[in-house]
Amino acid sequence: MGAITSKQNKQTPRVLLMGLDSAGKSTLLYRQQRGVVMETSPTVGFNVATVQLDKKTSLTVWDVGGQGTMRPNWKYYLEECKVLVFVVDSSDRARMAEAQKALKKILSDEHLKGVPLMVLANKNDLQNSMNIREVSTLLELDRYTNRVWEIQACSALKGLGLQQAFLSIAKLMHKA
Repeated sequence: MGAITSKQNKQTPRVLLMGLDSAGKSTLLYRQQRGVVMETSPTVGFNVATVQLDKKTSLTVWDVGGQGTMRPNWKYYLEECKVLVFVVDSSDRARMAEAQKALKKILSDEHLKGVPLMVLANKNDLQNSMNIREVSTLLELDRYTNRVWEIQACSALKGLGLQQAFLSIAKLMHKA
């Protein structure tokens, strides 16, 4: 049974889901995988789930904990990454500078050279959320001229924009 799993993991492209704690990474992943909102708690370590997009396309998504104490360990997950999905809480202006620093640090890693980036501005259903232009500016995405990147707004709780985001992630993977 273990051999089957490792063979599947080699054939199924790896997508990394990263971002600060409380950005909604686990909620987003489980909502897309299972179609329901699940009760989550802060991720210590990581979660792995396979997301089936259509009959031919599935993604193995690694959801890595985002607490400050976990971030130094992010580098251990970068090998074999095909697309980095960086999730931000678009309603949390106070932490955007921290998110920008975390993103900049992770993208400077040699393993992510040329790896496409998808930024998901989560929680955009909240009244005080920023639009994707504001999030893009605060994350300084225009600096990343050496890689393909996209940004999309979504709401993990409401399920808004998730299917489109994951289809875009699959397209980014094929461009890489």
